[in-house]
Amino acid sequence: MSAPGVFPGGPELFRLSTDVAHLNHGSFGAVPVPVGRVHRRLAEEVTANPDTFFLGVADRLAEARCRIAARLGVASEGAALVTNATEAAGLALDALRLTPDDEVLVTDHGYGTVVAAAARRARVVTVPLDPALPDEEAVRKAVLAAVTPRTRVALLDQISSPTARFIATPRLLADLAERGVATVVDGAHAPGMLAEPLAGAPDFWFGNLHKWGYAPPGSAVLAVAAAYRDRVPAPVPSWEDGRGFPRSVEYRATADYTGLLAAPEGLDLIDSLGPGLVRTHNSSLAAYGAELLSGLPSLCPLPADDRLAMRALRLPSGFARTPAEAAALREEIAARLGFRVLIWPWPDGGGIRVCGQIYNTPAEYERLAVALRSLLDGR
Repeated sequence: MSAPGVFPGGPELFRLSTDVAHLNHGSFGAVPVPVGRVHRRLAEEVTANPDTFFLGVADRLAEARCRIAARLGVASEGAALVTNATEAAGLALDALRLTPDDEVLVTDHGYGTVVAAAARRARVVTVPLDPALPDEEAVRKAVLAAVTPRTRVALLDQISSPTARFIATPRLLADLAERGVATVVDGAHAPGMLAEPLAGAPDFWFGNLHKWGYAPPGSAVLAVAAAYRDRVPAPVPSWEDGRGFPRSVEYRATADYTGLLAAPEGLDLIDSLGPGLVRTHNSSLAAYGAELLSGLPSLCPLPADDRLAMRALRLPSGFARTPAEAAALREEIAARLGFRVLIWPWPDGGGIRVCGQIYNTPAEYERLAVALRSLLDGR
């Protein structure tokens, strides 16, 4: 494929370090300049008049939630602002009132801390999914084949973080509901990337705003079906407990709310840039990078989806077999080659994930392909 163009004004919207090429937006995101400006003003407001800020912050959180909910296509009374996906997973699982004998179905593509949240509360059953499964239908069949009469909850990624593929599709969610299985969807990558982030109407859904939604760190959303809202526990006791969900969940006394209050600005920025243009550009960049890397004889591309701004490829056998090996290779690529990418572990050899964002340029992926070839050939 031909190289995509540079997104007009995209690189100038960010102030990222030039020490490395940032091709890993999916891990921690990045805050655009105008959103960072609002975030800093909010921090100054707290410093200047803490009494006024904290006495009125619960109402301001509700206003921010309404703006965010409108962008995501969810009712504001059915969503709560939280700090990250892992916290949201714990709240969702607690609302289900699991016992140690209950079974929670996950896959081996699930995010580690989210799976750990389930393991603290119930018995986890892991569905192995070959990273090379050809399509969504193959994934759906593999997950459904693991459902038993003891399966109470399915905790599934909407988009798997390491392998960049859809798992919790609307069809799979409907099939699980028919079998009486409650569904909890980890949509960490959905806000800002997908046109319909809550497609499929799961019982619980959560997504980070600080990844593809251009929000400051510590910004996420938990959406809950009406039947479960009065069962979601407050993270800490607060003066909003009597108001119930969602206010009892998102207010926690003297905490740092500035990121959540600035979060709507990120989604508004995407809207002003043109959501379709941003999504198409980012996906095209990731696809271009994956195509270049797939030209290396030692890398194997995994099934990809044009809706996603991430692409994954398998590394040669023997690379990144453990989390420690993956972390070491990731840092070597950053230190020696000057690129930030995700390296994910897998028992017989892990993989690499690259992302596309409006601050990236085709030349960065071209340089990565050359540099990575040299590194891999030297092993």
